[in-house]
Amino acid sequence: MEGRGQASPGPATDSSGPPGRARLIRDIVRWGDPRLTAENAPVDAGEEDLSGLIADMVATCHAAPGIGLAAPQIGVNKRIAIIDLSVGADPKGVLVLVNPVVVEQTGEQKEEEGCLSVPDLAEKVVRPARVLVRAADASGAVREVEGTGLLARALCHETDHLNGMLFVDRLRGLKRDLTWRKIRRAREKGLW
Repeated sequence: MEGRGQASPGPATDSSGPPGRARLIRDIVRWGDPRLTAENAPVDAGEEDLSGLIADMVATCHAAPGIGLAAPQIGVNKRIAIIDLSVGADPKGVLVLVNPVVVEQTGEQKEEEGCLSVPDLAEKVVRPARVLVRAADASGAVREVEGTGLLARALCHETDHLNGMLFVDRLRGLKRDLTWRKIRRAREKGLW
């Protein structure tokens, strides 16, 4: 969520993650790719390469740079997302969400949002002011994460990705039509 540019493939210089495995910066899937709207399979926390996938997602998100990334954005149709509001400044700030579900939401906020899969475009989107999300972490421990402000928006944005939605799908009326036209024109011009 909310980043500019596109990550390019190749090993990242940061080697944190599973021992013996370099973190990879993966290509980010762009609007129009069917993997962004496909169904995403639930993740078993015991999956063999879950830590490798998470490490790649973090490296890709930081390289973009962005504050969040869902697995479908790198072409992996699994229900996993990461959020890092520090954009890499705080290594302990990475929030891993495996099989997240929004269980409670209250209030309303309308702020500008962007997306790594829809580059160079930001629009104001209505989101809950407060959300409570239930998700497992990388080890499989289920917990609840409460977010307000930017964290609430990021939790909703990434959960939407796992449900096959992009932030532009939340726009309404004329704003939605104009935004879709901008996206189509940018793609036709080869800008992304």
